[in-house]
Amino acid sequence: MIEIDNVYKSFGELDVIKGVSLTVNKGEVVSIIGGSGSGKSTLLMCINGLESIKSGSIRVDGTEVHAKSTDLNKLRQKIGIVFQQFNAFPHLTVLENVMLAPRKVLGKSAAEAEELAVKQLTHVGLADKLKVFPGKLSGGQQQRMAIARALAMSPNYMLFDEATSALDPQLVGEVLDTMRMLAEDGMTMVLVTHEIRFARDVSDRVAFLRSGLVHEIGTPEQVIGNPQRAETIEFLKSVH
Repeated sequence: MIEIDNVYKSFGELDVIKGVSLTVNKGEVVSIIGGSGSGKSTLLMCINGLESIKSGSIRVDGTEVHAKSTDLNKLRQKIGIVFQQFNAFPHLTVLENVMLAPRKVLGKSAAEAEELAVKQLTHVGLADKLKVFPGKLSGGQQQRMAIARALAMSPNYMLFDEATSALDPQLVGEVLDTMRMLAEDGMTMVLVTHEIRFARDVSDRVAFLRSGLVHEIGTPEQVIGNPQRAETIEFLKSVH
């Protein structure tokens, strides 16, 4: 379980998260929607400990992410994260890219890491690209490789930060299909996304963020299908 309790986050004088509380239960898919500058991506970074918080608390499986005593490297093994950019090592093959973290971080043998990598690359539909270099992949394939790389660490949770926003429109579908498959497999996921139809289809709950606050949260039918707040209605009109 991920528990976010009254979290505040600032960059200098700018408050970007202003008292957000949110719980993500095991096996649940929660989508976070909202306009640019609403604090969506920053909240994901705080969950993973990549950004510090000003006050409040974030707990992952009962461990306080921002406590001084917390081993963040160990905690992050539970939390896979996929960014807008793929950040692959261009001089390593697809297989080598996905093997790297299990070897360096988990201490797996080469054989164990390869088995994990092949399994996850097959899972995301890249079994025929193992020996290819990332530069030879399409953007959608590179993003699916990034998803496989996160999954190879056997995380309990997956965070997606606008995973399709850097892709050409015709490549978006294949990445969304991979994310949909993970949701169907029961992976606990937090998605920051501008793909409203996708959020409606795969999410258990949707949270609408505006100006660092959760303005509305509920099932997709409630928040997207029948929003109650004027701000939510205005946002959804702007993206449709």
